[in-house]
Amino acid sequence: MNKSQFFKLLASLALPLGLGAIAGLFTADAVPEWYETLNRPSFNPPNWLFGPVWTTLYIFLGISLFLIWKQSASKERNLAIFVFLLQQALNFGWSFIFFYFNLIGFALIEIILLWISIVIMIVLFYKIKPMAAYINIPYLIWVTFATILNASYYLLNRS
Repeated sequence: MNKSQFFKLLASLALPLGLGAIAGLFTADAVPEWYETLNRPSFNPPNWLFGPVWTTLYIFLGISLFLIWKQSASKERNLAIFVFLLQQALNFGWSFIFFYFNLIGFALIEIILLWISIVIMIVLFYKIKPMAAYINIPYLIWVTFATILNASYYLLNRS
């Protein structure tokens, strides 16, 4: 691996891990102060599970970005990277909408947009490097679960 590819790998991993860490730092106070007061669906996982799952998914996202970024520049590659960045922005924003602003319904709309962007990203990644798409399937599954969880929180806590 040359210096350029090593830089791309580090940047690819740092982006999702860094955004996840920032979102976690800014929204962590909402867990004991607000989130714990909500009516929970019966299938809600324990809070300790979210950190390891998201960290693993962010690493997979970083690896998949690297697999795409190291390909020769093309319109297809650039579009795939753009959609990756879009879904990262949506992922980052959801934490603030749900935990910081306590807007469960708006967060539900936003996570549906996130889910759609992940599907598009996977399709675009598949066309360039199938492995980059495959390693994002757990992310799609987790966000599908998170969408159902968000919807359940919305239904259980409507005023």
